[in-house]
Amino acid sequence: MTQSTLAEEDVELPVGYRYRWWVMVAVIIADVMDLLDSTITSLAGPSIRADIGGSESTLQWILAAYTLTFSVGLISSARAGDIVGRKQMFVIGMIGFTVFSLACGLAPTAGALITFRALQGLFGAVMLPHGFAMVKQSFKEEDLQKAFIPFGPIMGLMAVLGPILAGFLIDANIFGSHWRSIFLINVPVGIVGAYVAVRFLPRLPTVRSARLDPLGSLLVTVAAGALIYPLVQGRELGWPAWTYAMIAAAVALFGVFAWTERRSEHPVIEPSLFRKRGFVAGVLFLGSFFLAMSGLSLVLQLYMQYGLGYKPSHAAIVQIPYALGISIGAALGGAVLGPKLGRLCLHIGLVVTVAAMAWYAVIVHGGVTSGWDFTAPYLVAGLGSGLIFAPLFDIILASLDDNEVGTGSGLLNAMQQFSGSLGVAVIGTLFFNWLPRHGFNVSTAWAAWVTVGAYALSFVVAFGLPRRSREGGIH
Repeated sequence: MTQSTLAEEDVELPVGYRYRWWVMVAVIIADVMDLLDSTITSLAGPSIRADIGGSESTLQWILAAYTLTFSVGLISSARAGDIVGRKQMFVIGMIGFTVFSLACGLAPTAGALITFRALQGLFGAVMLPHGFAMVKQSFKEEDLQKAFIPFGPIMGLMAVLGPILAGFLIDANIFGSHWRSIFLINVPVGIVGAYVAVRFLPRLPTVRSARLDPLGSLLVTVAAGALIYPLVQGRELGWPAWTYAMIAAAVALFGVFAWTERRSEHPVIEPSLFRKRGFVAGVLFLGSFFLAMSGLSLVLQLYMQYGLGYKPSHAAIVQIPYALGISIGAALGGAVLGPKLGRLCLHIGLVVTVAAMAWYAVIVHGGVTSGWDFTAPYLVAGLGSGLIFAPLFDIILASLDDNEVGTGSGLLNAMQQFSGSLGVAVIGTLFFNWLPRHGFNVSTAWAAWVTVGAYALSFVVAFGLPRRSREGGIH
């Protein structure tokens, strides 16, 4: 082979090819940190409240503050990466996430913890959207599929082990850290991640034509906050008139945001996305599905730790069948049923999930005698959810053109996080409203029936999705 041929081959290599596996390591670290902080905190909620106080709404805010700022930040972060640089945004996000993880672990009051959680979520949004773009710029096209082989198993394993580790860390109370350890553990991991990112991530060129829409970003941020705040605080304050006014104002602000986006030269969200029926159906699907899942997750943690008196480690162990079910369902949905059945796989997953929710409601209403009572419904719920998770984004994105996929994917991630905040606010508020009059068993059962209704809405909305994923063709 001649020297000129070698030179040509070198030119054709992706920008980050030399350190491609280190790039994947940095991205996996970032995703694992976000996965753990968005899922295991509900496990620590009762311990946090027992230690530093706060009201019932404090438990909702500890979860909602993170997902709310994360979802809103995602909308602008992808565009900011084109302007500032994806590596720079990733590094800033990783460092900020680590710093505010430390701040969460040292928070002296409930109010300080909620503030630090919000900032942690914001820096998570700065970090996360740019990882996969850099992976794509580091691997050859034909090697990309191989590159993602370790990603799924690692994330699945962490989904199983994360809550268990968190439960045992809280109960172990190492050096008196108690619940603080679930945040402090991010610090050494984040330092390693930041070093890997600075040392090995490729520096990609910025896009000169890219611009941010500050008005649009401000409108969507204020609208989201104006919706979530009264939903969380309203019950505790007795639903004064201003809470209803804020909700109405939030709806109006979302309308103004949509109007300005259609006229902006550099919109936060591409207007063409909402001309695609399949994508709009996908946004609604994500909204109802993750509202139900996140809201019930909080309620079940409260039921197990307050209602049944379980320690965090016991509550974590009870959830193992759910995580295992998700792993098995995702494997089936991603490799077998999703490619063959397309949209029908989502409907099957929803039927299975609804059956599990009804099962929860029945056994909880009758009174749980031991953690074993949860095993079968948790496993079934995990299987149903896994069948949905694996093919979901590919099916929703099937209605989009290639130039819309990146923006559409970012918006779907944002909607997933925002719906999680909304679910914690709505279902958590209903639960706390029922609790004084009906007790833990009945209130938890009713919360499960509410999720049945939300999942049923997802079932109907799913008929508007494309029949097949992008790989399977659009029909």
